[in-house]
Amino acid sequence: MDSTKQANKTHRIPKSGASGKNKKKNAEKNNPKAFSMQSGNRASKMASRRLELQEKKYHVPLVDRTPLTPPPIVIAVVGPPKTGKTTLIKSLIKRYTKMTLNEIRGPITVVSGKKQRLTFMEGVNDMNALIDIAKVADLVLLTVDASFGFEMETFEFLNILQTHGFPKIMGVLTFLDKFKDSKKLTNTKKKLKHRFWTEIYQGAKLFYLSGVINGRYPNQEILNLSRFISVMKFRPLVWHNTHPYVLADRIEDITDRELIRQNPKSDRNVVMYGYLRGTNFKKNSMIHIPGAGDFTVDEIESQVDPCALPTGIRKKLDEKQKLIYAPMSDVGGLIFDKDAVYINVPGSFTKKSKISGYEKKDSESEDSENDDKIVGQGEKMVMMLQDAEISGTDKLKSSEFKLFTQSDPLKANDIENTQTDQVPNGKITNSKIEEGFEDAPFAETESELELSDDEYDNEFNSVYENGIGSAKTLGLNNNIYVGNRRVDLMDLVYGNAESSKNKEKRYNQDIDDGEESDAGDFFKLSKKNDGKESQNLSDADTDFEAGDIDSCKSNIIYQNLDAWNTPESFELVKKRFLSAAFDNADPNLGNGESDETLNSESETEEEETNKQDTKSKDTTEDNALKKKKEMLKKRFDAQYDGNESGDENLDKEKDMFTSKKEEFEKQSIINREEFQNDNPELRAQIEGYLPGQYVRMVVNNVPCEMIENFDPSYPIIVGGLLASETKFGFIQVRIKRHRWFGRILKTGNPLIFSLGWRRFQTIPTYALSDRIKTRMLKYTPEHMHCLATFYGPVTAPNTGFCCVQSSSKATTNFRISATGVVLDIDQSTEIVKKLKLVGTPFKIHKNSAFIKNMFNSPLEIARFEGAQIRTVSGIRGQVKKAAKTPPGAFRATFEDKILMSDVVFLRAWYTIKPKKFYNPVTSLLLSDKSKWEGMKQIVDIRREKGIKVPSNYNSHYKEITREQRKFNKLQIPKSLQSQLPYKSKPKLEQKQGSKGYLARRAVIMEPDEKKVVTLINEINLLNREKTEKRKAKQQESREKNAKKIKLQNEVSQSKINRSRKEHFRKQGLMEKHK
Repeated sequence: MDSTKQANKTHRIPKSGASGKNKKKNAEKNNPKAFSMQSGNRASKMASRRLELQEKKYHVPLVDRTPLTPPPIVIAVVGPPKTGKTTLIKSLIKRYTKMTLNEIRGPITVVSGKKQRLTFMEGVNDMNALIDIAKVADLVLLTVDASFGFEMETFEFLNILQTHGFPKIMGVLTFLDKFKDSKKLTNTKKKLKHRFWTEIYQGAKLFYLSGVINGRYPNQEILNLSRFISVMKFRPLVWHNTHPYVLADRIEDITDRELIRQNPKSDRNVVMYGYLRGTNFKKNSMIHIPGAGDFTVDEIESQVDPCALPTGIRKKLDEKQKLIYAPMSDVGGLIFDKDAVYINVPGSFTKKSKISGYEKKDSESEDSENDDKIVGQGEKMVMMLQDAEISGTDKLKSSEFKLFTQSDPLKANDIENTQTDQVPNGKITNSKIEEGFEDAPFAETESELELSDDEYDNEFNSVYENGIGSAKTLGLNNNIYVGNRRVDLMDLVYGNAESSKNKEKRYNQDIDDGEESDAGDFFKLSKKNDGKESQNLSDADTDFEAGDIDSCKSNIIYQNLDAWNTPESFELVKKRFLSAAFDNADPNLGNGESDETLNSESETEEEETNKQDTKSKDTTEDNALKKKKEMLKKRFDAQYDGNESGDENLDKEKDMFTSKKEEFEKQSIINREEFQNDNPELRAQIEGYLPGQYVRMVVNNVPCEMIENFDPSYPIIVGGLLASETKFGFIQVRIKRHRWFGRILKTGNPLIFSLGWRRFQTIPTYALSDRIKTRMLKYTPEHMHCLATFYGPVTAPNTGFCCVQSSSKATTNFRISATGVVLDIDQSTEIVKKLKLVGTPFKIHKNSAFIKNMFNSPLEIARFEGAQIRTVSGIRGQVKKAAKTPPGAFRATFEDKILMSDVVFLRAWYTIKPKKFYNPVTSLLLSDKSKWEGMKQIVDIRREKGIKVPSNYNSHYKEITREQRKFNKLQIPKSLQSQLPYKSKPKLEQKQGSKGYLARRAVIMEPDEKKVVTLINEINLLNREKTEKRKAKQQESREKNAKKIKLQNEVSQSKINRSRKEHFRKQGLMEKHK
């Protein structure tokens, strides 16, 4: 891992010269105590602040499974309609690739840097699409219309993100050019920023994009946004860290057309392409496509990366490396398939009858002459390929090649391909040729050009053992005087008409006339060079022309030499240096007799000495391996004991956070190196396909509606399922109704859950747990969590989910009805409902009584024998045997005597079984993706059919009417009354037996008295009438005065407002002109 990182040049501080002298002078002037804190309180505050900042950085460390070549980062651009999503994507693509897209359809992948790629996806304003995008997005750009403010779709999507891992979010304010007043613009920015921080976190980044120029946002603003995207650090999400998934950027239907013709509604075989993300993906794994259903991947294989990262170390990207891949948007000319490579030619292309143009006829007009000029060189080449009757591969197969002068001609099919090995860097090389091949070294002196007899014999023997590979080496070593130039084999075999006489002399100087082979002049064996020959060689070198140098050999680029510092490059170079390669070779290779005839006795002695040397080398290597193993064992024991380095002070300095991160990093390196040198096919079978690869998946038995109604605007996610997630059962979750949702949720109403990769409809049963039993709830409680149990796919605990009642209704209300997290995946459910049975006593003894109206038969009584009962007043009892009459009556015993007016009840619990209902949301199979409808709500069914809410008589609240009880007077004995104090003695007056004197005498007035009384009554009556009239007139006059005052106040207030307005207008003008 360390070898692949870019090693930048370190900064060197100048120690000499003018800069070094100035630094020394400044160091002498610097006093470190001058700016230190003099206050103890200040020092303690700074220390506490430093510790707080350090604590904020701590988080739960997670294993980062991102490979060395990471997949493109998925950036979702989401927002309400008409907020500038498409314009933002076009501007970013223009920034990265210098290309202008007319239409945004499906994922668009671009190369944004030396080690980074981005995949842009536009979010459709549909609940199903928003839920799917939230599950795969690594970064979300939320577009907000600043002139309108935050809309409901923005808050809905934020709540969806919170339940599915909460990736990185950046807000983008658009339409800022609509604000003409700068003060209003500043206040709006501030208000929207604080509202955005409230929903996410304090300090969340919010970008401001001004008006559109030529269909794009300003270049400087897009440049700033792209810089923030490039330095963004992504924390691994738990769901992405445990599941493989593919965001399909290309889909093909490979079903047999004859089957489709016979049955248009038959299931299809679909091929999906995309970058693998998350974890490793194994063959024949179960997948789920949100909106389509569960499937099995029948075939999967790695493909050529259509948008590959640049190779090598470089400072910046070239223009040709700024790639873009968007097959759904008709961008990217080449499409690599399993069987062919497709070239996308935009527009209409018609094949002409002739390459040069039409054959003119007498009836043709002169305009046809201009058509010949339109055909370009590229179109001519394409038309030549169309007219070709034989393909290029067939021509190569049918072509013949004569290697030697006296040999038979060979075809491509006659040559057998040797075994090839794949080296770690991906190059396929011939192992035999590489073992026997050595580049000719550059010779600076004549002694280095000479070959000894032993070296000559060894090289000649290697020809017979290793074939053509060693022959090439021999030929190259004999022609070493060319100055590290490679020999052109075509010139040697066929000759060159332009070759000079000096060339022929140079090539024929060292031919041994006595050792001619069937190869003719193909191989040239060298003798010892004397001084004359070297002089001739030097003279011949001066006669070389520029064209004589081998053009197949590229010039050395010194910037690329750093690439040979990698371990893979060392392995490549190691194969070219042969140490005891012949001793370890297969004894069956070659002919033993020829070896005996060619090797002399001296050579056998040298071989024996070489064997001894190799044995000694092997022993030293074994000892070194043993030492390494002992060191590894010591390190493992130290790591197991908790002290890897052996230094306790260093371990004390490391906290748990850093040690855990280091542990994860070490484990990831071990996992990466375990399968690094294995065959890719074997590695894919054992480990699975690694994330970051561009894969091709074949999925069979896909519903035909998915292909017929395919819309690239909606994301196609291929989510891998774990082994446990393919099972179904009852799931217990903790759920809370969203505070912005209008209605409370009711048990028995269906809800659409977004859990894991799936979107499905089910019927939850709400409950509350009191640590003894789980009680069913009819409705969700207000402002608190509750439990819910439903039937669905088994998902790991602590997985978040969100719920909506309907994904098809277009409503202005908040659509997220509830959010929660999975608690348990137990298959059994223990939800109970309270059952209260009420009865009344009809016969009472001392501590026993007979109860009726609680049960209906003796069988029910036998079921509840021994059950506890109690009265409203709190007297506890127990059910005994059933009574003979009336039916349903029973005898019960109590801890005290009860009254006939007491109500007896029995408190029981009834087990509730949740309903087994699972309905996956198959929105991708519809032509209109937003019109999927599952089970309707109960209230919707009643509204459509005009059914009233069922009314149960026993469930009604009845008016409580209690009879007034009459109590007898308290009788206190006279003996007790005499002992009481006077205050407590009853003071009751005795009832009079007969009427009194005044009551029995009637009062009769005299006639004069009657007149006086009647006159006074009449006067009082007139007085009352006058006062009432006077009050009415006063009230009327008050109302008139109030109206007058109101009109006067309105007139005066209008005058005051006008004068005040004029005053402030003049004051504003005066301040403006200051």
